[in-house]
Amino acid sequence: MATRIMIVEDDEALIRMLATHLEGKGFEVVSATRGREALRLAFEKHPALILLDVMMPGMDGWQTCQRLRELSDVPIIMITAKAEETDLLKGFRLGADDYITKPFSLKELLARIHALLRRADQEGEPNGEVYDDGYLRVDLERHQVFRAGELITLTPTEYRLLECLVENKGRVIPHQELLERVWGPEYAGATDSLALYVRYLRKKLEENPAEPHYILNRWGMGYWFHPGGHAG
Repeated sequence: MATRIMIVEDDEALIRMLATHLEGKGFEVVSATRGREALRLAFEKHPALILLDVMMPGMDGWQTCQRLRELSDVPIIMITAKAEETDLLKGFRLGADDYITKPFSLKELLARIHALLRRADQEGEPNGEVYDDGYLRVDLERHQVFRAGELITLTPTEYRLLECLVENKGRVIPHQELLERVWGPEYAGATDSLALYVRYLRKKLEENPAEPHYILNRWGMGYWFHPGGHAG
């Protein structure tokens, strides 16, 4: 059965072009031109991945992304007209897995689609490790994270990043290794995306994100998870 991709875009000419290319690569494509239509189709068709345009009339891409995240963890690639940091941060906060900026090459888009689908296939493999220092608890088997006893909601990519750091606690993981393990080999140079995700992860886990105690940076090398990092 062909892998189903949903395109959410108000430019019907772009939908046709993307659909033709993706179908030629063996994918099944469904499409929507409005956010509310996308929510209905996502519920009915269960796509394996969603390409979601930011600028749409009515319910825009940000709102649609947020609502989609309430339905499932389906990988979402945001399609943006610009890649300003504030836009990227907003997309990551709402649960987007990746972004691509117009104009983009079909080769790059296809590489990102394959990377996200591969990551989605690898998820769900049980890991019995539990990190718990009394303040932060990371249960890698149940995919749950608690801070001071409160369940913390992480996006799928945020969780994968934390999982990789916790599994290698105490070891500095080079930027390129982190990118390849969390995002895939296609993202080996995307250090800006890594820094943005680390920033958001710190906001959710650290008492003071400006002075982190858990997710630490070794300048010019990479990041590492400090066990027992709670300062209290």
